[in-house]
Amino acid sequence: MKKVHMTYFVHGTTTDNEHGISSGWSDVGLSELGKKQSIELKLLIKDKKFDIIFCSDLKRAVDSAKIAFENHSIIQDRRLRECNYGILNGAREEEVIYEEHITKPFPNGECLKDVEKRIRDFLDDLSNKYSGKNIAIVAHKAPQLALDVIVKEKIWNDAIRDDWRLKGKWQSGWEYRY
Repeated sequence: MKKVHMTYFVHGTTTDNEHGISSGWSDVGLSELGKKQSIELKLLIKDKKFDIIFCSDLKRAVDSAKIAFENHSIIQDRRLRECNYGILNGAREEEVIYEEHITKPFPNGECLKDVEKRIRDFLDDLSNKYSGKNIAIVAHKAPQLALDVIVKEKIWNDAIRDDWRLKGKWQSGWEYRY
């Protein structure tokens, strides 16, 4: 069976991001910078061909996808949502400590292993329905780290430690094959 080729894009900057807040399942929109980033992404990927585009159903990912892929059909999938931080949805970034919630859920939320389970289910569907296709995904931090765990076979602590966000090494898409 042919593998699915995925290019993973993160949503643009949100108003929460600009204020040091971790949104989680809070449904916040893009800031003006985030809208500009999505327009810039559209220009960066204009020569790439995608068979299908998926995004999280949270507003920041939907809006980013609609701007960057304006002439494409986009499928929203709630399995691509950010980690549910429970009572910490909308908390200061320093309060949302991933390393403490790999297997232990955030209070009234989920743990990173729960996100991994959602992403595995999503990937299994992709593999069954879109074998050999070129897929674009627009989503969040935890689902991308879950892809690193599943596809690149990293352990969670390494995926968290190697996260590009900590190193400031943004790029216009991360490639995965599953």
